[in-house]
Amino acid sequence: MSITLNRRGFLASTTGFIALHPFSAIAATNQAHLRIMETTDLHVHVFPYDYYADRPSDTVGLARTASLIQDIRNEAANSLLIDNGDFLQGNPMGDYIAYERGMAEGDTHPVIAAMNTLGFDASTLGNHEFNYGLDFLMKSLAGAEFPVVNANIALEMGSDPTRDKTLIPPFVILDHTVTDGSGTDHAIKVGLIGFVPPQVMNWDRRHLEGNVQARDIIETAKAYIPVMKEQGADIIVALSHSGIGSADHTDGMENASVPLAGLDGIDAILTGHSHLVFPSPGYAEFAGADVDAGTLMGTPATMGGFWGSHMGLIDLLVEKDGNEWRVVSAMSEARPISQRNEDRSVTALVADHPDVIASVQAEHDETLTYVRRAVGKTDAPLHSYFALVADDPSVQIVSIAQLWYIEQMMEGTEHEGLPILSAAAPFKAGGRGGPEYFTDVPAGDVAIKNVSDLYLYPNTARAVRVTGQQVKDWLERSAGIFNQVEMGAQDVVLLNPEFPSYNFDVIDGVSYQIDLSQPSKYDPKGALLDASANRIINLMYDGQPLDMEAEFIIATNNYRAGGGGNFPGATSDTTVFEGPDTNRDVIVRYIVEKGTISPRADNNWSFVPMDGTSVLFDTGPAAISYLDQVNLQIEEAGDGPDGFARFRITL
Repeated sequence: MSITLNRRGFLASTTGFIALHPFSAIAATNQAHLRIMETTDLHVHVFPYDYYADRPSDTVGLARTASLIQDIRNEAANSLLIDNGDFLQGNPMGDYIAYERGMAEGDTHPVIAAMNTLGFDASTLGNHEFNYGLDFLMKSLAGAEFPVVNANIALEMGSDPTRDKTLIPPFVILDHTVTDGSGTDHAIKVGLIGFVPPQVMNWDRRHLEGNVQARDIIETAKAYIPVMKEQGADIIVALSHSGIGSADHTDGMENASVPLAGLDGIDAILTGHSHLVFPSPGYAEFAGADVDAGTLMGTPATMGGFWGSHMGLIDLLVEKDGNEWRVVSAMSEARPISQRNEDRSVTALVADHPDVIASVQAEHDETLTYVRRAVGKTDAPLHSYFALVADDPSVQIVSIAQLWYIEQMMEGTEHEGLPILSAAAPFKAGGRGGPEYFTDVPAGDVAIKNVSDLYLYPNTARAVRVTGQQVKDWLERSAGIFNQVEMGAQDVVLLNPEFPSYNFDVIDGVSYQIDLSQPSKYDPKGALLDASANRIINLMYDGQPLDMEAEFIIATNNYRAGGGGNFPGATSDTTVFEGPDTNRDVIVRYIVEKGTISPRADNNWSFVPMDGTSVLFDTGPAAISYLDQVNLQIEEAGDGPDGFARFRITL
């Protein structure tokens, strides 16, 4: 389909002198500079505010990115502003709208209101757009004053992707006007096509199964690119809510941006999903990625961080040859809204944009009231600073609440009487989220904001029925977060940075040790590396060695039970209970029932001692206050990178 862009008053108001980009300065007759700006993975972060910590934050917020947008538009003669998905869920404002206020017909979602204010030209869907269900999604999209596209989610599938009845339009062709180097205006048709990981069918199975189907990203793109060309697209930009992973395509792959970029006909690609930045040194060793050139498979690409932390930019110098446009040169970058200083402080690089702030001020105030409600008390602090190296109170309370809930749900079923275990992982444990990205709830009142802090995502409660062997392999999968450590080694880095903390499940109800001297059985994605590897030892249930043939119920969440993280035993086939309640609601109910909770790590897991061996572990600087509560031989070891604090653990 084709639509004509109109210029909004907001975009026309510019002040101050900004130097033109080189492409705008050097463009000749029949050449034009086209700038594509990207936001991605906003996750409802409009205000520069951390609702979990209930304090302002200089590192997040579309209201800050908005100030970048104005300056960046001024540098170019022609520009487009595009969002790359995951805008609808991800912080308490999103939960407040979905669970408390709701979306009536005619309502405008606050993140959509902010995007309308900024004059976004288009967006695609991310996987988290489906977290609240299709009805909520469609009501939210109805308020968008810009097209939203996605090609690989279908209500009904045809004989090939182009014959699918897609949930929303698969692509859009924008009728844009560019001004060439001589000042002459030209019409150019910019095609935008969107993609989301097909894994959404597992991650949000309860909302999507029986309602939509997902196609492979590459299969879908190959089918639609010729159609877009036939309909007049001069330039095609892929909106890939998919990370930068392998250069080799496999059917149904989650992070497909590299092979997607390699398809003939795609002129630029916007990526996301991974909450990282491209171009950046972190991608220097990735096949198909050229960090210096800012390309994937030779195609200009960008990834603009997350939560509004960066503005992704692709600059194209396009040239008209007869009736056709082609890209003759390109540049890519990602501009941050803040910088972290050597003393770990953060300096804001831009100010709030008042129009964006005003567009969601009411919902922001309502969200603050929502998150500050007390639901109970805790007589001990809840923190996650050491959740990846020792049994941890913040994970423990989640696990206990899940166990409490699933025990009730199993009553009167065929599974009643089976032993029930509970698997939980730390969501806020530093990593890509930075040195402040930790749970830290002091003793005293526990409010909704604290429960959201304990459990970041609006997952729903699930239970799976597994064997003892699958329990062990589940733990082997989790233990892949640790690098192998040789006996006697000194100050070895403990954690594999490619392993996300949300895949480090601790299972309560059993006790076990992790032998770091052994290789990992699984890689960071859950693929089998070494079938004979054996890191999990002394695995016990009820004081006895775990029976590998016995059956157990594991309380978990829909993401894990749906195959998220590729955990042995966690599949739709083993799922025996799908709860209507979110894991957060379960935690709230548990705290309300108990009144006062007493979270204590029971130290049901530990590392096997290794004489003369030490490892290094990076965590938030505030961890120093809790050193005496950790069942480890641990000491400070100076500063870690990027504002983290480093600790030495003697094994």
